[in-house]
Amino acid sequence: MISGPSGSGKTTLRDKLLEDKAFKRKLTKSVSFTTRKKRSNEGHGRDYFFVTEEDFKKKDGAKEILEWTKYLGYYYGTPRFFVEKQISRGKNIILCLDLKGALRIKRLYPKDSVTIFVLPPSIQTLRVRIKKRCHETKKEEIARRLKLAKEELGASRRYDYTIVNKNLERALRELKGIILQEINLARQ
Repeated sequence: MISGPSGSGKTTLRDKLLEDKAFKRKLTKSVSFTTRKKRSNEGHGRDYFFVTEEDFKKKDGAKEILEWTKYLGYYYGTPRFFVEKQISRGKNIILCLDLKGALRIKRLYPKDSVTIFVLPPSIQTLRVRIKKRCHETKKEEIARRLKLAKEELGASRRYDYTIVNKNLERALRELKGIILQEINLARQ
């Protein structure tokens, strides 16, 4: 599981990792449910399963969601069917989750999960990344994201690994090293 504040680069790192054919064969990307609106570059079923709040709550009530969070007014959750199907096939799943979700999955699958926290090099860098990435985002939401990010940064010590994403290529090499090490340990 990869976590980090909005703008830390966790999703970019995951996507770059999965562009590598060797890692694409070793890992399956988890696709979460969300109640937020689809961004112009996102696809239903590829990036998220876009559902209504009512549908999300029904799925949660039916225990179809392993973990969920409400972030900036929107719900996000990990589909149970997807994770269990991949595990039954012997696949390694890569998830991008917040702190609460990562710790919940770690409790549900303690022997089969590894947590990685992606840190920005600084709050100023994070601010620039959030503004650049969220050009459609309102100033109030950017401020909320930054406030939440500061709270999340303190949680990095609860993770198995941390990566400082100052340089994307270096951070990607670190992530690949961690994944290979953990996959090899799991085989022993």
